[in-house]
Amino acid sequence: MPEQIISIDPQKCNGCGECVSACHESAIQIIDGVARLVFLDYCDGLGDCLPVCPTDAISFKARDVLFDNIGEQAEQAVALPVTAPGPALMNWPIQLKLAPTKSAYFHQADLLIAADCTAFAYSRFHQDYGHNHVVLIACPKLDEADYFEKLAQVFMNGPKSVTVARMQVPCCRALENATASAMDKAQLGIPLQVAVIATDGKIVG
Repeated sequence: MPEQIISIDPQKCNGCGECVSACHESAIQIIDGVARLVFLDYCDGLGDCLPVCPTDAISFKARDVLFDNIGEQAEQAVALPVTAPGPALMNWPIQLKLAPTKSAYFHQADLLIAADCTAFAYSRFHQDYGHNHVVLIACPKLDEADYFEKLAQVFMNGPKSVTVARMQVPCCRALENATASAMDKAQLGIPLQVAVIATDGKIVG
């Protein structure tokens, strides 16, 4: 099914960032001094970015949508550089439902699979768990999805370590169990590390 999205000519782009500000869907980022459409599924095709571009580097193009599952759009995966010490994302998207199953940033990565609530319950979450990790987040209760198969495919990329951060609530154990089972299926011969966080923010496991 064809749909309309924008196309950015890197030869014309001067990296001013006007299109980034104009894009209400946050589909565009400046990477290495050039604007790029990094999240194809976010682009609504309305073209609010076109009139603000001073170099006419942006135009419309049509593409065929050949997928039904947004989570399989590996082309949208972007490796984000860590530009300063301290907490920073090393990959995007981080939502497990949206993440690709194949990406170079998974290979030999320290992979953190975290329940959504953990970053809010534990105040030092980014410093102690997220920093220098490729991060995937999920909620086994609200997502209503069994992530076993997808995680098994992710593990085929060969991360060097896997940590699960979960809350001390019954539904969160499903994320730990799915991860452990997926590691077995992928024959990932490394130990699974688990951090359990209580609702009062204390580390209990």
